[in-house]
Amino acid sequence: MTQLLQSPNRTTTLVSEKPNFDWRTVSRLMLLSRALDDIEEQELVPEKLVFNQFSARGHDFAQILLGSLLTHPHDAATGYYRSRPFVMSLGIELDEVVASPLAKAGGYSDGRDIGVVCNYPNVNRNGAMLFPMCGGVGAQYSPISGWAQSILYHRNQLKDERYKGAIAVSMGGDSSMSTSGFWAALNISTTNNLPHLFYIEDNGYGISVPQEVQTPGGDQVANLKAYKHLKIIDGDGTDPELTPMLIKEAVEYVRSGRGTCLLRLKVPRLCGHTFQDTQTYKSADFIAQEQAKDPLPKLRRYLLGKGLITDEGWQALEDECLTAIRDSVDRAKQRPQPDPESLTRYVYAEKDQVQLRGGLAASGYTFPVQSVQPKPEGARLNMLTAIRKTLDYELETNPKVLVFGEDVGPKGGVHAATLGLNEKFGNQRVFDTSLSEEGIIGRSVGLALSGLMPVPEIQFRKYAEPAAEQLSDTGIMRWRTNNQFAAPMVVRIPGGFARRGDPWHSMSDEVEWAHKVGWQLAMPSNAEDAVGLLRYALRDNNPTIFFEHRSLLDNSWSRRPYPGDDYVIPFGQAKTIIAGTALTVICWGAMVERCEKAAFMLDMSIEVIDLRTLQPWDKDAILASVEKTGRCLIVHEDNKTAGFGAEIVATIADEMFFSLDAPIQRLTMPDIPNPHNALLLEKAVPTEQSIAQAMKKLIEV
Repeated sequence: MTQLLQSPNRTTTLVSEKPNFDWRTVSRLMLLSRALDDIEEQELVPEKLVFNQFSARGHDFAQILLGSLLTHPHDAATGYYRSRPFVMSLGIELDEVVASPLAKAGGYSDGRDIGVVCNYPNVNRNGAMLFPMCGGVGAQYSPISGWAQSILYHRNQLKDERYKGAIAVSMGGDSSMSTSGFWAALNISTTNNLPHLFYIEDNGYGISVPQEVQTPGGDQVANLKAYKHLKIIDGDGTDPELTPMLIKEAVEYVRSGRGTCLLRLKVPRLCGHTFQDTQTYKSADFIAQEQAKDPLPKLRRYLLGKGLITDEGWQALEDECLTAIRDSVDRAKQRPQPDPESLTRYVYAEKDQVQLRGGLAASGYTFPVQSVQPKPEGARLNMLTAIRKTLDYELETNPKVLVFGEDVGPKGGVHAATLGLNEKFGNQRVFDTSLSEEGIIGRSVGLALSGLMPVPEIQFRKYAEPAAEQLSDTGIMRWRTNNQFAAPMVVRIPGGFARRGDPWHSMSDEVEWAHKVGWQLAMPSNAEDAVGLLRYALRDNNPTIFFEHRSLLDNSWSRRPYPGDDYVIPFGQAKTIIAGTALTVICWGAMVERCEKAAFMLDMSIEVIDLRTLQPWDKDAILASVEKTGRCLIVHEDNKTAGFGAEIVATIADEMFFSLDAPIQRLTMPDIPNPHNALLLEKAVPTEQSIAQAMKKLIEV
């Protein structure tokens, strides 16, 4: 049956029967949500038992309808802080919903995250999985684009028909459409025709800022009408007859495989942004108009008018829901506090406790035999070729590996690390992306959560900065969900000086990744180590930054024979380049060659150690060496202030102060960006001569 319905902004054609919803369940979830809001605002917030309270009044009706349609075992969704009714509609236990805002044991995060920042692994796959929510507005979009891409990849590339008809849903308020995350996801999903439903809950405000400040004309959806490969459905999110049909049309469109859809529903925000928000920026008349749009009394009138419930039945349901919430609150108050002794668990993967969702480990993937012993074969390769050869082998043997980024496809990368891989493995496995680092890493999150191994490339170290939010959120995902979710990936980032330097392409700044919670960091100095470290990262259960130093990619010193297809180097194992007893020199990346040559130049029994990985770093090897030599010099390219050398200095001073025969010294870049002029670059970066001078001076103290 075809029906034409007029909505305030458009005419939508609904080619389907009127949707059949379980109205009792819809009503019950709305009443539960309202009762919980009331008790939190009237009791738990004043009692200081809940500290972050976001009501979804007005948004709740449409959220619940949408959630009830996400029944495919490979559906997934991202929400935001006002999505609690949607979360409830997915089937999460009521006690978890109630207890989490109290930060008690259990819940979404075991007290580690804000209670409204939800997640739902749904390991039984009896409906949608809810990605771990993020506290940042707009961060929810590009990860679900990655999931949408993974649906097609599992179905078309891995030939898994169980993914047919699955969809990805992102939820957000109207102001979130101003964020880079929204635009990154919109470009990803529309250019690839992905099964992605953008659901925008338009209440007209971003906290206190009206839409007129966010976009020309105050209507971002109207401004998107010319967007290609995007179906727009627009209307009222409070009407018991129209709203269900709009939502069903959107879900059916995406589920049918026709592509990306944006569903914008106008909803009232019947409260402040948070409990503390008094809404003084709204007039009394405007607030009254919003209250008149409340979908709950509209639903009640609709059900009474259709004879689907009686006054008595509604009141009984309301009383039942209030009792259920009160009982759940009482149980939540009795829950114990989280165990402080477990506070530092799940920053990184634990071998005997695999996360519930995300990564190869959670999907039970097994790898070929691997070895920590190199088996050199063939001629010496430069580091660039070694990286390419490793990616080639892992792509060949693991169908879940995907390599992508700007220019990594037919061009083969601006550094040529992926040359020929697109031709060999095709556009589904080695492909170009739009110019959005936020989108590159966000997409990787969704792919990783689907059980794939994404290998995104950030073209230069400096270009990772637009992706900072996604990188930070990825690193803390395991910890903040108490090991329910993790998104292992290998982010390849070339950086450091080459023949020339400059502030944009030559940044090192590796200490940022050592400081980021949950990230591993590898910085190989030669081709053999690049192979072993990269392969280990590609098979590991943690997210890793793999730093490819530009000056080493075709450096003759860094060339080594290929160590074999099964060679791995476990992280946290430093390598002694030269043994000695007079001085310990600690270095990594491009400084290793220079330190070795300086040590040979002096011939003063200098021990040179290549850390190889900075997170984790081999503290035991360093302490053992310093215990032997009594002297220590740390050489790195990054700036001196708060560089990683400072962490090593502090550790040695804490644990071995009385074993030192001289103060620990650092030789680094000054606190400046990388200069472009060759003479300035030589002055800025430690050279063989300046390193040898520092070595000699420290030994002779």
